[in-house]
Amino acid sequence: MDARDFADILRAEGFTEVLTRSLPPGQAVPEHTHPFDAKLLVTGGAFTLARDGQATTYGPGDVFSVPAGHRHAETAGPEGADYIAGRRHKPA
Repeated sequence: MDARDFADILRAEGFTEVLTRSLPPGQAVPEHTHPFDAKLLVTGGAFTLARDGQATTYGPGDVFSVPAGHRHAETAGPEGADYIAGRRHKPA
């Protein structure tokens, strides 16, 4: 799936923000939450998501979601992590 197709899918699913992001090699983001649903497509490198006591590593072409308010931590692989992220904010 290419970036444009993924962005189209995100918008069709109600994700109003579509961002292209990168994490440098080995960058760790400590456990946190977001006030929005997130859905990501890894486009390069590797992205490890730790949640509910389990860590899963995603590579190019992999898609995963993190619901709003769900605690998780993130770590980029040895080559970093490139990804496209969609954010779907909850209605106020």
